[in-house]
Parts: sequence; C-alpha cells; structure tokens
Amino acid sequence: MNEEISKILKMVEEGKITADKAQELIEAIGDKKTSTSVQLAQDDDIINKTLKIRVNSHEGDVVNVNLPIKFIKTVLKTFGKIPINTDVKGMENIDLNLIAEAIDNGISGKIVDVNSADGDIVEVTIE
Repeated sequence: MNEEISKILKMVEEGKITADKAQELIEAIGDKKTSTSVQLAQDDDIINKTLKIRVNSHEGDVVNVNLPIKFIKTVLKTFGKIPINTDVKGMENIDLNLIAEAIDNGISGKIVDVNSADGDIVEVTIE
C-alpha cells in the first residue's frame, strides 16, 4: 500500500480527520499520479522529436541542423549547453538557452522565425 495512503488511514484511525476528508485526500493523490503520468507522456513525446535550425544569411551562409531531442537532452546534462556554432551570420541572435528551456517544457512547433532587414532568415523548429 502507498505510504501516503497509509498515513491518511492512520489519521482517520486517530480521529484527526474524517473519512470524507480521507477520501478527498486519497482522490487528490490519485489525481497527482495521473497528472504525473500525463507529464511523462509529454516528455516521451518531446524526446522523440527533432530540433531543426535553418539559417540563410544574406552573405550566402546556409545552415541546416537536425538534432534529435534525445541527443540534445543528453548533451545538456553532460555539458550544460547545446553544441551549436553561433559564429555563422544569422545565428548570433539565436538564444540557445531559450531553446533548451523550450525543450525542457515540452514545447514543439516553430519557436524562432526571423526575417531580418539584411535578408537573414532564421527558423528554429521542434517537430
């Protein structure tokens, strides 16, 4: 039996809470476990996606990066940063920490879409 439920039943036994209150608490524990399962499903969903970075600079630089999210999460745990060279024209405005945060929060879709006045095009997508 779950330790939390045992504690709730002990409080009922000792007269500290009513049986109705115990039922509410046990249901809340069940809801918490359900929401945790949903979060795990979302984590599993994002882990199977790919980070895609596309840069076309007005100077002719072209960047096409495809990295599996699973790889990125492993690298972030190991090195604390995403190993992408930001020296290419157009990449200097990409906030890799923001991308890492989006990954941690399970956000997918287009997260960066820049068309600069110079003609630089930058797109970052998780799909």
